[in-house]
Amino acid sequence: MKKVFKITGLSLLALLIIMQFYRPARNESATVPASDIITAYAVPDNVAVILKKACYDCHSSNTHYPWYANIQPVAMWLEHHIDEGKDELNFSEFGNFKTRRKLKKLREIVDEVEEGEMPLSSYTLIHKEAVLTEQEKQLLTDWAKGLTQKITLEEGPSVQP
Repeated sequence: MKKVFKITGLSLLALLIIMQFYRPARNESATVPASDIITAYAVPDNVAVILKKACYDCHSSNTHYPWYANIQPVAMWLEHHIDEGKDELNFSEFGNFKTRRKLKKLREIVDEVEEGEMPLSSYTLIHKEAVLTEQEKQLLTDWAKGLTQKITLEEGPSVQP
């Protein structure tokens, strides 16, 4: 029985060591694209700070990776999480969205923040700076609602929020 545990333990250790050689592509960009929401729209500085501290790691093309992102299988889990976040909403591509999608995503931002669903509690557990105060939540949702109105006005009556 001890031999089975020893072989299993050594096999798992070998697997963990081998996994360290797999490095998923990082979600890092040297520039901010013209399609980024902060570039495409006049986002106030205080809102941009909130977006960058609480949203951009998972919802943009530029993640700031913590030290533990270099350890497998954590790095694979993080990349999967980031890919899911970007599939749902990528602020780096927001300017390229069709009008209806922009409006839908802005409404979802309001809903998710008001309901306390975003940022994720699993993210804020480690990233304490991403925990939003009530004032920050209000600022962010007011901005999203205002941008929804602005986009609706610019696109004309054919687009309903």
